[in-house]
Amino acid sequence: MDDITREQRHKNMSHIRSKDTKPEVLLRKALWKRGIRYRKNYAALPGKPDIVLTRYKIAVFVDGDFWHARGHQDSPGEQVASNKEYWQKKLRNNVERDKAVNDALTESGWLVLRFWSSDVMKHLDDCINQILQYIPDKK
Repeated sequence: MDDITREQRHKNMSHIRSKDTKPEVLLRKALWKRGIRYRKNYAALPGKPDIVLTRYKIAVFVDGDFWHARGHQDSPGEQVASNKEYWQKKLRNNVERDKAVNDALTESGWLVLRFWSSDVMKHLDDCINQILQYIPDKK
Protein backbone atom coordinates (compact mmCIF):
# COMPACT_ATOMS: atom_id res chain seq x y z
CA MET A 1 0.00 0.00 0.00
CA ASP A 2 0.91 3.66 -0.32
CA ASP A 3 2.65 5.51 2.47
CA ILE A 4 1.06 8.80 1.41
CA THR A 5 -2.45 10.13 1.81
CA ARG A 6 -5.01 10.34 -0.95
CA GLU A 7 -4.63 14.14 -1.00
CA GLN A 8 -0.85 13.89 -1.34
CA ARG A 9 -1.23 11.38 -4.17
CA HIS A 10 -3.68 13.71 -5.92
CA LYS A 11 -1.27 16.62 -5.60
CA ASN A 12 1.64 14.53 -6.93
CA MET A 13 -0.34 13.24 -9.91
CA SER A 14 -1.69 16.70 -10.78
CA HIS A 15 1.86 17.99 -11.21
CA ILE A 16 2.80 15.46 -13.87
CA ARG A 17 3.26 17.22 -17.20
CA SER A 18 1.99 15.82 -20.46
CA LYS A 19 3.77 18.27 -22.74
CA ASP A 20 6.94 20.33 -22.59
CA THR A 21 8.59 17.75 -20.36
CA LYS A 22 12.32 18.11 -19.70
CA PRO A 23 13.24 15.38 -22.21
CA GLU A 24 11.02 16.94 -24.91
CA VAL A 25 12.50 20.40 -24.37
CA LEU A 26 16.03 18.98 -24.38
CA LEU A 27 15.42 17.15 -27.67
CA ARG A 28 13.77 20.21 -29.26
CA LYS A 29 16.62 22.52 -28.25
CA ALA A 30 19.17 20.10 -29.68
CA LEU A 31 17.26 19.93 -32.98
CA TRP A 32 16.90 23.73 -33.12
CA LYS A 33 20.63 24.15 -32.47
CA ARG A 34 21.30 21.93 -35.51
CA GLY A 35 19.05 24.07 -37.69
CA ILE A 36 16.11 21.66 -37.68
CA ARG A 37 12.79 23.49 -37.52
CA TYR A 38 9.71 21.74 -36.24
CA ARG A 39 6.21 22.08 -34.88
CA LYS A 40 5.44 20.96 -31.36
CA ASN A 41 2.36 19.12 -30.12
CA TYR A 42 0.96 19.19 -33.64
CA ALA A 43 -2.78 18.63 -33.27
CA ALA A 44 -3.36 18.18 -37.02
CA LEU A 45 -1.89 14.67 -36.79
CA PRO A 46 -3.16 11.61 -34.93
CA GLY A 47 -1.70 11.34 -31.45
CA LYS A 48 -0.57 14.98 -31.42
CA PRO A 49 3.15 14.19 -31.81
CA ASP A 50 5.56 16.00 -29.49
CA ILE A 51 7.76 17.12 -32.39
CA VAL A 52 6.81 17.17 -36.07
CA LEU A 53 9.18 17.79 -38.94
CA THR A 54 6.53 18.56 -41.55
CA ARG A 55 9.01 19.03 -44.37
CA TYR A 56 10.26 15.47 -43.94
CA LYS A 57 7.01 13.88 -42.71
CA ILE A 58 8.61 12.77 -39.45
CA ALA A 59 6.58 12.53 -36.24
CA VAL A 60 8.57 12.25 -33.01
CA PHE A 61 7.20 11.13 -29.67
CA VAL A 62 9.05 11.27 -26.35
CA ASP A 63 7.36 8.64 -24.20
CA GLY A 64 7.58 8.57 -20.43
CA ASP A 65 8.98 5.25 -19.25
CA PHE A 66 6.22 4.65 -16.70
CA TRP A 67 3.28 6.02 -18.68
CA HIS A 68 4.06 3.96 -21.75
CA ALA A 69 5.04 0.82 -19.79
CA ARG A 70 8.69 0.60 -20.80
CA GLY A 71 9.82 -3.00 -20.47
CA HIS A 72 6.24 -4.09 -19.74
CA GLN A 73 4.50 -3.53 -23.07
CA ASP A 74 3.29 -7.14 -23.10
CA SER A 75 1.87 -6.85 -19.58
CA PRO A 76 1.40 -3.15 -18.73
CA GLY A 77 0.77 -2.40 -15.07
CA GLU A 78 2.67 -5.40 -13.72
CA GLN A 79 5.35 -3.05 -12.39
CA VAL A 80 2.85 -1.29 -10.08
CA ALA A 81 2.32 -2.48 -6.51
CA SER A 82 -0.91 -0.73 -5.50
CA ASN A 83 -4.24 -0.28 -7.30
CA LYS A 84 -2.98 -2.79 -9.85
CA GLU A 85 -6.25 -3.23 -11.74
CA TYR A 86 -6.57 0.52 -12.42
CA TRP A 87 -2.97 0.85 -13.58
CA GLN A 88 -3.08 -2.26 -15.74
CA LYS A 89 -6.07 -0.86 -17.62
CA LYS A 90 -4.60 2.66 -17.83
CA LEU A 91 -1.18 1.57 -19.08
CA ARG A 92 -2.61 -1.10 -21.42
CA ASN A 93 -4.78 1.61 -23.02
CA ASN A 94 -1.72 3.85 -23.42
CA VAL A 95 0.27 1.08 -25.14
CA GLU A 96 -2.67 0.21 -27.43
CA ARG A 97 -3.19 3.89 -28.28
CA ASP A 98 0.51 4.23 -29.13
CA LYS A 99 0.23 1.31 -31.57
CA ALA A 100 -2.93 2.74 -33.16
CA VAL A 101 -1.31 6.17 -33.55
CA ASN A 102 1.81 4.60 -35.09
CA ASP A 103 -0.36 2.69 -37.58
CA ALA A 104 -2.45 5.73 -38.52
CA LEU A 105 0.60 7.91 -39.10
CA THR A 106 2.48 5.22 -41.02
CA GLU A 107 -0.53 4.58 -43.26
CA SER A 108 -0.59 8.33 -44.00
CA GLY A 109 3.03 8.22 -45.14
CA TRP A 110 4.67 9.54 -41.98
CA LEU A 111 7.80 8.16 -40.35
CA VAL A 112 7.19 7.65 -36.64
CA LEU A 113 10.10 7.83 -34.22
CA ARG A 114 9.55 7.10 -30.54
CA PHE A 115 12.12 7.74 -27.84
CA TRP A 116 11.97 6.86 -24.16
CA SER A 117 12.38 9.89 -21.87
CA SER A 118 15.25 8.26 -20.02
CA ASP A 119 17.07 7.58 -23.31
CA VAL A 120 16.74 11.22 -24.34
CA MET A 121 18.13 12.31 -20.98
CA LYS A 122 21.04 9.83 -21.04
CA HIS A 123 21.79 9.50 -24.76
CA LEU A 124 20.66 12.74 -26.40
CA ASP A 125 23.22 12.60 -29.22
CA ASP A 126 22.12 9.08 -30.18
CA CYS A 127 18.49 10.22 -30.35
CA ILE A 128 19.42 13.26 -32.45
CA ASN A 129 21.52 11.12 -34.81
CA GLN A 130 18.62 8.72 -35.25
CA ILE A 131 16.44 11.64 -36.37
CA LEU A 132 19.15 13.16 -38.57
CA GLN A 133 19.59 9.96 -40.56
CA TYR A 134 16.17 10.63 -42.12
CA ILE A 135 16.96 14.24 -43.03
CA PRO A 136 18.94 14.28 -46.29
CA ASP A 137 20.64 17.67 -45.97
CA LYS A 138 21.53 17.33 -42.26
CA LYS A 139 23.40 14.00 -42.09
